[in-house]
Amino acid sequence: MKQRRIMLPTVADAKELVSVASKCDFDIDVFYNRIIIDAKSILGVLSLDLTRVLTVSYDGENQELEEFLDSKDARKSHAA
Repeated sequence: MKQRRIMLPTVADAKELVSVASKCDFDIDVFYNRIIIDAKSILGVLSLDLTRVLTVSYDGENQELEEFLDSKDARKSHAA
């Protein structure tokens, strides 16, 4: 199981996460506090507090997903 910490500062970023996640044939969850959301659910992802660092948990391989998560890495967002 892999975990990545990301920031989704805009609704467009949230929609892109759902789009990329929907192409994957494995489960992808987004965690914030004790809330667990299916990353393939646009309503679920948009219900999260997008001003916070989110944890994405998944168990699979997908190049597009990895590239998206790299681009939204929470460490890069805070450095800016």
